[in-house]
Amino acid sequence: MAHALSQQIRPAPGGGVPAAPRRAVPLARLRVSAPPRRRAGPAPAAALPSMKEAAEVLREAGRRAAAAAGAAVVAASLLAAPPPALSDEAPPGVNIIRLPASENPAILVAQQTLVQAWQIVGESFFDPKFGGSNWTDELRAHMMAAYRSADGPSAYHEIGAMLADLKDPYTRLLPPDEYRDFVVSANGELQGVGLLIANEPVEGHLLVLAPIKGSPADRAGVKPGDILTSINGEDTGGWTGEQAAAHLRGQGGTQVRVRLVRHTDAIPGVPGRPPPSSAPPPRDEEITVSLTRERVELSPVSYAALPAPNGGRLGYVRLSTFSQNAGRAVRSAVRDLQRGGDVDGWVLDLRSNPGGLVQSAADVARVFLDGAPTLFTVSGRSTEQLQEVTLEEGAPDTTAPLAVLVNHGSASASEILSGALHDNHRAVVIGDERTYGKGRIQSVYELDDGSALFVTVARYRTPAGSEIDLRGIRPDVACGALAPRGRGGQAAAPAAAWPGGLGGGDDVAEALPELDSCLLTAMNALARPASKGGPSVGPVLAAAQR
Repeated sequence: MAHALSQQIRPAPGGGVPAAPRRAVPLARLRVSAPPRRRAGPAPAAALPSMKEAAEVLREAGRRAAAAAGAAVVAASLLAAPPPALSDEAPPGVNIIRLPASENPAILVAQQTLVQAWQIVGESFFDPKFGGSNWTDELRAHMMAAYRSADGPSAYHEIGAMLADLKDPYTRLLPPDEYRDFVVSANGELQGVGLLIANEPVEGHLLVLAPIKGSPADRAGVKPGDILTSINGEDTGGWTGEQAAAHLRGQGGTQVRVRLVRHTDAIPGVPGRPPPSSAPPPRDEEITVSLTRERVELSPVSYAALPAPNGGRLGYVRLSTFSQNAGRAVRSAVRDLQRGGDVDGWVLDLRSNPGGLVQSAADVARVFLDGAPTLFTVSGRSTEQLQEVTLEEGAPDTTAPLAVLVNHGSASASEILSGALHDNHRAVVIGDERTYGKGRIQSVYELDDGSALFVTVARYRTPAGSEIDLRGIRPDVACGALAPRGRGGQAAAPAAAWPGGLGGGDDVAEALPELDSCLLTAMNALARPASKGGPSVGPVLAAAQR
């Protein structure tokens, strides 16, 4: 039985093509416009009207680049036919690429998904040179490899191989099951055991970042810094956090058995009070627990009220990820702390926050920024297509002085937020090193087979124009990653690793600055008096800008 799929496509520079409209993650409540030119050069692009979805602006930039290329129309056909070749019967200016389609249903689905991915990348990928590859040749090569594959999984592998040729680690395909997990995580809800796991192995191990407060894992005594070694008897060596999450999630009421290794003295960043000096040194401990799956609400925020060094009260808010509910959770934490009394300054902890939804970064920015400030600038395929992304007009929840904590694990949306707060003269950035340097924005496209394609559609800079990609954000004020070793010789741990749902008890208020020198640096910066008295980060920020 012959299978066929054909369509006409207009390539972008390098042989790419536009795709049919597909559902992408929207960026609502943002405005995008072209800023005025600051230097001589080609005429600026016309200002774009206000739009509710910045993602559509980025796609439109890709379409303009494709149209400007003026490339010939190509027709791609999947046929049960000989290997691909250019047709001699094609009309002038039209190339017909004939590609064989497998009669194996699983391989055919993989081929169709490959064509969809190829089209979307051709329209929207930020690099007009496609990583130095000829995008039409990539289609030929990987479609033929898929056709010759022994089975569906092998054919599906060719999609990832094609995307890898773009030399962009963020443009990737998530299979249907992993994409469902991604959506659950982004929405802030999950049906599982409440374990937050680092997505990439730490020194070859799956590191438990924290149990969600009140979750099955929390009730069973799982601790931040535990190493996850097996799930239901299956060794997790070589797994990513996404793979582990897929095994931990399941039908509510069912059980999952996990094995953990706890050696807090050997893994950096493990929270908890150092033991008293009389305690013996910690030993590795193997723990096996059975956890019952249930619906868990993922809160990305921890917070506490801290005593200011010069008197008064500071608010500490730790944000672990930019999930869909991040803005609401930060606002709730700020208001809860304000109900407890006057807050003289704020510490927003973005350390080891890998990013997430750009819209959530905007929602958090609104808590602290007044008016309609610029959040970041973006550029698509053309460096001349520079656009500003701004908040809609609004009022902040607090105008008290603000310090932002970052480290090398602060990436993507964390860098958008910290850059926006810094460049709008709202906060001083404090950290032990530069941030990660992920200055690329992805759009997410749902494909017909249930998978999702993540495509880098633009690069962004801070409002002041500072490059982030591969460079990161340099803190205004340096701090030590950890405080000196605590009682009993155990390395002190940063507050960044404390679990979600952290309350505001006296024990927390006492422990946080004691164990975290970067937090102490931020508290001291907030306590520096301004010229008219009172806590202010103004002098620190002014010194950093000089």
